[in-house]
Amino acid sequence: MKVSVVIVNYNVRYFLEQCLLSVEKALQGISGEIIVVDNVSIDTSCQMMKKRFPNVTLVENKTNVGFSKANNQGAQLAKGDYVLILNPDTVVGESLFNEILPFADAQQDLGALGVRLIDGTGVFLPESKRGLPTPKRSLGRMLGMHNGGYYANYLTKDGIGKIDVLVGAFMLLKKERYLEVGGFDEDYFMYGEDIDLSYKLNKAGYTNYYFGKSVVIHYKGESTRKDVKYLRHFYGAMNIFYRKHFKFSGIDVLLMKLGVKLWFLIKYFQLSNAPILIEDTQKILFVGDRDIFNDLQLNKEIVKVSPNDTIKLEEFIREKKIEEVWFEEKSMSYQEIINHIGTHRFHKVLFKILPNSTNFLIGSNSADGRGEVIFLK
Repeated sequence: MKVSVVIVNYNVRYFLEQCLLSVEKALQGISGEIIVVDNVSIDTSCQMMKKRFPNVTLVENKTNVGFSKANNQGAQLAKGDYVLILNPDTVVGESLFNEILPFADAQQDLGALGVRLIDGTGVFLPESKRGLPTPKRSLGRMLGMHNGGYYANYLTKDGIGKIDVLVGAFMLLKKERYLEVGGFDEDYFMYGEDIDLSYKLNKAGYTNYYFGKSVVIHYKGESTRKDVKYLRHFYGAMNIFYRKHFKFSGIDVLLMKLGVKLWFLIKYFQLSNAPILIEDTQKILFVGDRDIFNDLQLNKEIVKVSPNDTIKLEEFIREKKIEEVWFEEKSMSYQEIINHIGTHRFHKVLFKILPNSTNFLIGSNSADGRGEVIFLK
């Protein structure tokens, strides 16, 4: 078997369903499997999986063991030469594996491979390609110095090259190398484990790569929402990372602790006082063939266009003053939808996807807000 896709799920039932639908399409013609490890979700994630995806291996944990241990559970079960660590709030294109696997095969020193991630609004996520967060770089980022090497700006968004650190939302590794370095360090419950694994691969003599030609949607707000809870987890994770991999003494220890604490307090204050903004869009452009007008329980003005007219999408958005675009996946591929979202993000419109054989639209209105689900009748 060529590849095993490992997905850790926790209470993101609708995002997981869309993710699985997109991964299944991407695996067509590829020798692969999907393994979902569920950390005691209290929504209907597991029931949905058993009904809609009986061929997917489901591990139902009795307790929430965290991101690291759950991924390690999935990797132990994997039969593929490669393991793809994938977040459940992602959407991949049909050509994904045909693009990344030949490149991965050609890299004899491959540690992990990452791709270009965009959020639900089409904006590039800079953590797709990061430098090693040394204390100096991290302190520079905390102080607002964006050219300090925290992000790998020497690579363009669509570039291909060597990289220090990849994000855990998407990491492709050879299974044997994943196990060789011990997989994700289970001292990390949430956040920081991807930095740690990337660093361990580098220390073992392997090279991490960024492959910017492939694009994956990551509804970042759903699994990594930047709220106070996130800050506490991230603050703790970075302390673990520095304690494990860096030796400090004297004034360095004091400066680092003060710097991290100051950053935490500033972000805590910002997030605690941030207003909650809800987008109330009225003008919708629906790209698809399905008759959804009788299915909606919302008071919206909807303009419907055929998927064959997507070449005029920019014209429709501009002339009709569209605020939100809905794509019907049955009428077009995930690859086409991802390309459209990346292309038309400059119009500041929002995007939703109607997955095939479902009664919900799904998307994200911002980088840090929780994802949105709109139900049809």
